[in-house]
Amino acid sequence: MTRIPLSLYIHLPWCVRKCPYCDFNSHALRDALPEDAYVAALMADLAEEMPHAQGRRLHSIFFGGGTPSLFSAAGIAKILKGVHQQFAFDDSCEITLEANPGTVEQTRFMGYRQAGVNRISLGIQSFNEEHLKALGRIHGSDEAHRGIDAVQAAGFDNFNLDLMHGLSAQTIEQALQDLNTALTYAPTHLSWYQLTLEPNTLFFKKPPTLPDEDLIAVMQEQGRALLATHGYSQYEVSAYSQAQKQCQHNLNYWQFGDYLGIGAGAHGKVTNLTTGQITRRTKTRHPKDYLNPDSAFLASSNVISTQALAFEFMLNALRLQQPLSWALFTERTGLSPHMLQPVLSSLQKKGLVHNNEESLILTAHGRLFLDDVVSNFL
Repeated sequence: MTRIPLSLYIHLPWCVRKCPYCDFNSHALRDALPEDAYVAALMADLAEEMPHAQGRRLHSIFFGGGTPSLFSAAGIAKILKGVHQQFAFDDSCEITLEANPGTVEQTRFMGYRQAGVNRISLGIQSFNEEHLKALGRIHGSDEAHRGIDAVQAAGFDNFNLDLMHGLSAQTIEQALQDLNTALTYAPTHLSWYQLTLEPNTLFFKKPPTLPDEDLIAVMQEQGRALLATHGYSQYEVSAYSQAQKQCQHNLNYWQFGDYLGIGAGAHGKVTNLTTGQITRRTKTRHPKDYLNPDSAFLASSNVISTQALAFEFMLNALRLQQPLSWALFTERTGLSPHMLQPVLSSLQKKGLVHNNEESLILTAHGRLFLDDVVSNFL
């Protein structure tokens, strides 16, 4: 199991305003950002996580939120310096920082790049003014364009744009226009995902009227075709990239690699490389509690049962468009694929998967019923 890659997720939980569709652990910033105190807490948290690294180098680093671009370049530099003191990682290590238009400017992006960040993920969501207002975004279309310009002017040649579709009153033409506008900037990566109404969000309590499923299906198919004609391959349910520009951090999640999570509400998954036991770890959720010196960083630590391992692996790996390697399944779970034979035979008879000795892949029909396929492994 020594080949299992290790990533680091760093959660920066504050944002300017909570979006009505967001179910992430994010908190509207009402007072001054406690940057110094939070950076110090992150370093203490990381020190506690180090035994789980088991001597491995870092495969990737990801700053998520919240809105990480609320933090200064100096703050991000201090975090990365602290990480480097604990870990070995190459200059080629993918280091992503999420940012929102309206909270950034070119000089700050240049500072992030000098700090060591080499990939930006910019939360555009839409270029349509009405849709941005309906989504509760703090930026307008002009700020979206300026944000992308600032990313490019700062020298980032590897960046992702987040876009949503299936928005309230959105037409197919409007969804494709968002994609076409994004394509004029030639981003290396596009995350194009459907708006869903998640529990514990304002939209769940007061749901907007969304397009019907048939319209969304056509929207998705035409969007995929448009992206393909521009050289973007769909490698995951909602992820498209230019050649060799897939998000390495997210790929590690989907391929059931290991990752440490530090910061308020962060999640981690670590494999004991000696015993093969896999544990999920979560951190204290609220920033005030996380920053309280009398409160522990770790909120929970749970071993994944053997019965749940296959399901958890499939929940992640079947999101990818590429065939699932049975060798990878055994490497990452310690299980034999033969134990799944009854389930696989049933799914194959229903025309949902293609299975052989080397790999498993969903059929086109199976991709339409991904959740149902995965539930069979429970």
